[in-house]
Amino acid sequence: MRIISKKLASYLVAVMLTMSSLGLPMAANAASYGYMAESTEPTGGEMMAEILMRPFMLVGTVLTTATFIIMSPFSALGGNFGESFDKLVKEPAAYTFTRPLGEL
Repeated sequence: MRIISKKLASYLVAVMLTMSSLGLPMAANAASYGYMAESTEPTGGEMMAEILMRPFMLVGTVLTTATFIIMSPFSALGGNFGESFDKLVKEPAAYTFTRPLGEL
């Protein structure tokens, strides 16, 4: 009985992977003809996603800032202190705090 269930599970996984890959060419065609073109104004769903994502971006900003503080002596020795500040502190902070709502 256990062997049958393992075989059935493996067949189901294979069928699910096959079925999920069948939709990829249609999605590529729709995107190439402008069906799913980017709109200039964010939708309500994108704004709601922002409300859920901003706390995670804040945590990421804090983590990258802590990484910068720990690694700053080594960056100063290597001569790329400004570049590491831009990448680890300035860009994550700008992405978290100054980006318009709904713009991913």
